[in-house]
Amino acid sequence: MQLLAKGEFELGWKLWETRPIEIGGRVSGKPALAVPEWDGSDIGSLLILPEQGLGDQIMFARYAPLMRDRGVATTIMCHPLLARLFETLGVPVLNAQGRVALPPVDAWALGPSMPYLCGTRPETIPPAPYLSATPRRLGRIGVQASGNPNNPTDVTRSLPPELAQELLAIPDAFSLEHESTGARDLRDTAEIIAGADLVIAVDTAVAHLAGALGKPCWLMIPRQADWRWMRDRADSPWYPSIRLFRQPVAGDWASVVAEVKAAL
Repeated sequence: MQLLAKGEFELGWKLWETRPIEIGGRVSGKPALAVPEWDGSDIGSLLILPEQGLGDQIMFARYAPLMRDRGVATTIMCHPLLARLFETLGVPVLNAQGRVALPPVDAWALGPSMPYLCGTRPETIPPAPYLSATPRRLGRIGVQASGNPNNPTDVTRSLPPELAQELLAIPDAFSLEHESTGARDLRDTAEIIAGADLVIAVDTAVAHLAGALGKPCWLMIPRQADWRWMRDRADSPWYPSIRLFRQPVAGDWASVVAEVKAAL
């Protein structure tokens, strides 16, 4: 993860393959399917399986249209909240809920393994945007100030309530929390994001969604940020529309919010 954060992708992706495998709703580890795991060789068809959280699934979904454009008949499986959204990828989508009939394919791969299997370097990251949505206008500035409270890192990535309210007090700002918007899934949230001018978010699936849509997004991240946001930079090779606002010291969200408001 340190290597990936520094942009040293060749060795970083190789070591990334030793990560613990967690696919929701089943025992830990890789699945045992009747077809082999893809090794990066030439194939005619591929099934991309979901792994990790919603944001991770959005981030690595870019490899589905990439493989399709390479002439590989590609199917992607995803969390139910992403199923309607991923229809805009232009490949068949399987909803990972209950028992699922898998299509006949040559091989399967986990989404987070696709960069390694495709030999991705910083300059060859499949470009964004790769998702689309019909705009629905709720306001100019969508704010996502917190993440999933069940995530063990949420305590370091979500804003304190008083700072969240400070952002929501900005004229024509509105909350992107599904409890506030009435969104049923990430397709609904994508439409709301598409109708806004800007998204201001902490490191959650909403930030990945904005980036995948090509929507301007100001991402507020902790001092010890996740590897995908790299180090000492304000932009992201994964999402050109994202601008990064980093904590100057660990735990200092007040400075980040002040910087965001000054930039706004």
